[in-house]
Amino acid sequence: MKPRLHYAKHAPGVYEAMDALDRYLGAASVDEKLLHLVRLRASQLNGCAYCIDMHWKDLRALGESEQRLAGLDAWRESPYYSDRERAALLWTEAVTRIADGHAPDAAYEAARASFGERELCDLTLAIATINAWNRLSIAARLAPGGYEPKLAASTASP
Repeated sequence: MKPRLHYAKHAPGVYEAMDALDRYLGAASVDEKLLHLVRLRASQLNGCAYCIDMHWKDLRALGESEQRLAGLDAWRESPYYSDRERAALLWTEAVTRIADGHAPDAAYEAARASFGERELCDLTLAIATINAWNRLSIAARLAPGGYEPKLAASTASP
């Protein structure tokens, strides 16, 4: 696949705007590991290979198991996700597939039962942000495989 859009070169403000959202989410009220799980799930739904590669690696660097990562695409049938994670994943799918029911009340109520008001706002922003990143990455044809997690780089032996 041939890369096509070069945001950093031709429109660096695109990355600056998206990075501002990620900086906010870096201090969000929702656990970092759960945010990456949500990002990975949305990226799976959108078919964004670059972001799947990135968030899989981020989760592994945070200690996530291969079993939970491999089962994410079938989280409803997999027993190793908490009720809170299930609510976040259901909300992720509802917001990512917004055209399919406009984030149904049942998905909202499930999320609302597991997350406080600010947490749900932060979670929704994380979902919206990864959906934007997915669209930017897919449109640009970013190639997966080269991403290295910052956590792994900071904990690597000299």
